[in-house]
Amino acid sequence: MTEKEERLARDRAEIAARVASFRQTQQKFEREREEYYETTLANALNGTNRPSIWR
Repeated sequence: MTEKEERLARDRAEIAARVASFRQTQQKFEREREEYYETTLANALNGTNRPSIWR
């Protein structure tokens, strides 16, 4: 391989690694968002089952 081809191969490998890291981060955020949504929804629904102290 020529020096230019080697540099391009290294650049492609670096880009692929960055894209993979970005995807993992986005998947982590998505999981956290879904967990937050489920927790918030459960808390909201469970909150309506409690008797009101104002009645």
